[in-house]
Amino acid sequence: MIRLPHKWSWAALRRIDLLWLTVVVALAALATTRHRHSPFELLAVAAIAAVQIAEMRFDLFTVRWGALATIVVKLGLAWVLVWVTEGIQSSYYLIFLLPVVTAASNLGMLATILTAAGGSAAYCSFLALVWDRYELTPSGASELAIRVLFLFMTGILLNHFVTESRRQAERYRVLADDLASASRELGQAQAQVRRSERLAALGQLSAGLAHELRNKLGVIRGSAEVVSKNVPPENSIAREMASLTVDEVDRTNALVNRFLEFARPSPLRRSTQDVHAVLERALAQVRPPLAPELDNLRLERDFAPDLPPFAFDAEMMERVFFNLLRNAVEAMPGGGTLRVSTRRGNGVAEAEIADTGEGIAPENLESIFNPFFTTKPDGVGLGLAIVSKIVDEHGGKITVTSRPGEGATFHISLPLEVKA
Repeated sequence: MIRLPHKWSWAALRRIDLLWLTVVVALAALATTRHRHSPFELLAVAAIAAVQIAEMRFDLFTVRWGALATIVVKLGLAWVLVWVTEGIQSSYYLIFLLPVVTAASNLGMLATILTAAGGSAAYCSFLALVWDRYELTPSGASELAIRVLFLFMTGILLNHFVTESRRQAERYRVLADDLASASRELGQAQAQVRRSERLAALGQLSAGLAHELRNKLGVIRGSAEVVSKNVPPENSIAREMASLTVDEVDRTNALVNRFLEFARPSPLRRSTQDVHAVLERALAQVRPPLAPELDNLRLERDFAPDLPPFAFDAEMMERVFFNLLRNAVEAMPGGGTLRVSTRRGNGVAEAEIADTGEGIAPENLESIFNPFFTTKPDGVGLGLAIVSKIVDEHGGKITVTSRPGEGATFHISLPLEVKA
């Protein structure tokens, strides 16, 4: 894309433009003081100045074909300027440096050498025009050779400097990218540590509360069963209330068991498994309870063929995948695409579960793995907390990316080799 100033103003003039204009004006002023000067001399100087300013201001002239066109134009204008100012004896012979500088700045070493050779040939061509009346003395030949060699020397040195500057800039860019990546990883690690600390504290609290609740629930359930057995058959209301109490106690007990499951450290039973088979089992588990929702979904699998079996707790990871798959399906009640993919990373196995549902609000992304955080009316907020806990126990990482209205993607990475 060509950079054009939106609106002309004196502020649009850059310092380099002013310096170049000053040099051109000085050249024009000196040209008028010469005893023999041609009106074409000023025109050639002005044309070269215009081309140089245009080259410095527009990106078009820095790409390959633009730079080549600029070099050809500059060589032509330089030849005209030297031709109208005494040819081989012209004081403007250094003007042939301009196309060499353009080649050295924008193209490679070969193009720079070819441009210097073209400038040298153009300058030496004036000898052919005056060969019948010009005597080339040994000192004149040495002077001509020095002028030609200066074109090559300037181009080679400038191209080397520009190339090294670009390499240094590329090294800085790569370093900046690495620093940005390290900063992101550090932020994720800090978030992981904070989450682990919260999980540990809440886990201890949950364990204590769950133990007390189970004792009390056992008493309530036993009392309700006694009432149900001893109440007269004709007292249907009392029998119904006792049965309802037992059912609610069982539901609460199931919830307490989830608290304990979250709070207790569960030792992993690692064995070498194929993670793709575990994903397929999790998908098979999701189908029966969510069959109507799955009918409206398109399932895409993209499993990496180079991902080898590795050691992990298959039962635990199946629960992780089941939770994530169920959440993804529930996030798309009106239909969408469920994408399950794997790939082999740098020493890790990576799995992604992505949906095209409503997505997650940005303010909830930091808290989504926290215990008891939920956006569902009937949710408890332990599903993703348990998922995160299991992945952490494997020495892996789980992250989520999402934009409202564009779905969510959960990314899991597990180490392929377990550290002793």
